[in-house]
Amino acid sequence: MGGGGFSMEPENLALDRYILALAGKDRPKVCFLPTASGDAEEYIERFHVSLETLGTEHSHVSLTRYNQPDPHQHLLEQDVIYVGGGNSFQMLLVWRAHGIDKTLRQAWEQGTILCGLSAGSLCWFSGSITDSWGSPLRVLSDGLGFLPGSHCPHYDGEPERQKIYEESISNGTLPPGIAVDDSCGVLYRGTQLVESVCSVPGKRAYRVTADGGQAKLTPIPTRKLPPHVKR
Repeated sequence: MGGGGFSMEPENLALDRYILALAGKDRPKVCFLPTASGDAEEYIERFHVSLETLGTEHSHVSLTRYNQPDPHQHLLEQDVIYVGGGNSFQMLLVWRAHGIDKTLRQAWEQGTILCGLSAGSLCWFSGSITDSWGSPLRVLSDGLGFLPGSHCPHYDGEPERQKIYEESISNGTLPPGIAVDDSCGVLYRGTQLVESVCSVPGKRAYRVTADGGQAKLTPIPTRKLPPHVKR
């Protein structure tokens, strides 16, 4: 997700509901990985409150407090792993120090649904634009690389991020990729892009490529999700 879900749209959980439906279970196991926020307690609480309304078995893994006896095994037992937003660089650093990056790859290869927004979206690609070092935004070139190319979240919500992303692709600093608006998400099966969906009309995703020293944007058809009705 470029942005959206429970942390940005607490009254509109259509994107979260869409993710959970992919698990194909009445009560999927969903684990929140809030590393990018420094395992912020308020963020964790919002996750549990929101996911409770969606009929899930919900948990979280805190790497600052190690709240799970075996975080690796716990993650591998989930149907969905949901990564929160925050500082992408620090998140990847912590994951690699704890070996969580390898666990996430194993989970992905065994069919676990991996999702997230902002830092939790760009991490799956090889590169992106991040505010991990403050302003100005900088290129992050050492993502997990599960998905090919680069990625830019918050495409319509942060003009500076959009500008630097397009410049980075046009000059070859980043490979071509996928840009995603807030309130929009893209679904991959393996490494193949399947569809783009949104929770708010008019939101969309784009393929961004280099063309003659300029960035070329190709809109991806985006399906509007049904509105979420709280229980």
